[in-house]
Amino acid sequence: MDLTGLTDHLEKAFARLAGDDDASHDIHHIRRVKSVALEIADMEGQADRSVLLAAAYLHDLVNLPKNSPDRAKASTLSADAAVPVLQELGFEEERIEAVRHAIIAHSFSANVAPTTVEAKILQDADRIDALGAIGMARTFLIAGKIGTTLFDGADPFATERPLDDRRFAIDHFAVKLLKLPETMQTASGRAIAERRTETIRNFLKALGEELQQPCNW
Repeated sequence: MDLTGLTDHLEKAFARLAGDDDASHDIHHIRRVKSVALEIADMEGQADRSVLLAAAYLHDLVNLPKNSPDRAKASTLSADAAVPVLQELGFEEERIEAVRHAIIAHSFSANVAPTTVEAKILQDADRIDALGAIGMARTFLIAGKIGTTLFDGADPFATERPLDDRRFAIDHFAVKLLKLPETMQTASGRAIAERRTETIRNFLKALGEELQQPCNW
């Protein structure tokens, strides 16, 4: 099956199997991750495109809320849910395991090191979608869904309090997002991540000016 046909089958599989109650992990997120993953693969000059496509489309089949105690299990559950789809598509066992590993290792909360080029690229692409304008929009969307306050009105940039992104959405930028470029597995992914991180820094600078409390992150 060529990549166009595979993409069509994977789109249909995601629509059939994934939940539709999380706009931050919907088909648009999947397509963005897929596009960035293929962009990185082109720049890095390697990767099995079929494995990468399958992992990108199926990595969020099971998505648990950010505040769920079982959040770290989501990527393994997604990997398991992907197996029947891959079998239907005729993937042999070795490539099924390659897709499973990429899906399991993509997750920040799972804390599993990626060991294949496809897994490294998928992890980078998924984390890149947490950065830039899209990443900020997703952060605020998730914050509203789980009931997190936008920021601490008295100390928005945590100059005199501990960072707490379970209470304040803006804190998540300092706790996690601004550090993501350092975690990139590929040089190409890091370059993209650094550009998008500048968008977040510019937003924080503008927010600090509006609040008359400069951001020192």
